[in-house]
Amino acid sequence: MAHSPRGWTGARTPSAIKRVRQTERRRAVNQPRRTEAKTLISKAVTSATEAASNGGAGDEVREAVQRAVSALDRAAKLGVIHHNAADRRKSRLMLKVNATLGGDGLVAGPKAARQTSKLAAAKVAKARIAASRATKAKGAQTAAGKARAALARTTRDTSSEKAAPAAAEPKAASKPAASAKAKAASKTASKSSAAKSATGKTSAKTSAKTTSKAAKKS
Repeated sequence: MAHSPRGWTGARTPSAIKRVRQTERRRAVNQPRRTEAKTLISKAVTSATEAASNGGAGDEVREAVQRAVSALDRAAKLGVIHHNAADRRKSRLMLKVNATLGGDGLVAGPKAARQTSKLAAAKVAKARIAASRATKAKGAQTAAGKARAALARTTRDTSSEKAAPAAAEPKAASKPAASAKAKAASKTASKSSAAKSATGKTSAKTSAKTTSKAAKKS
């Protein structure tokens, strides 16, 4: 028997939910650039068709083609489309325009020179990404992420609480050791004084015995 279909077919794990958010942000940035390139390409073809039918000037067609080519180059530079796809679309555009104008080839404009170095462009891109991360909210957190954050906080608190008594234990242990040493020293001192007094008594007894014997002999 087949299982019943699930009600929810979207992302479930935290990584999948994060991927959905990333896709939405990238689409919001990439889609307008892709649409702009397509619009400029269609306008260039339309202007070439009108120029061929009405005998218009080729300068307008050339400007329209240059705008379309520059839009494709910008899209490829920003990663909206692949570089090979941009080259393919530019080639097809030029073929269409040349065929529409009846063989009157259009000379593409010179390629714009690079104004900044690769290192400077990389620094600007890193700064832009850091600024966007600082100003942009992370979005809705999942229950699993909240639970992990709470667990990390509790573990940090418990570890700090355990470390404080452990630091106080050596001080408390040193006090009994000192008292034990003092007791041992007092015991040894009392023993030595008792021994001295015992030796004094024995010497007094022996001297008394010797004097008594001497008196008897005399």
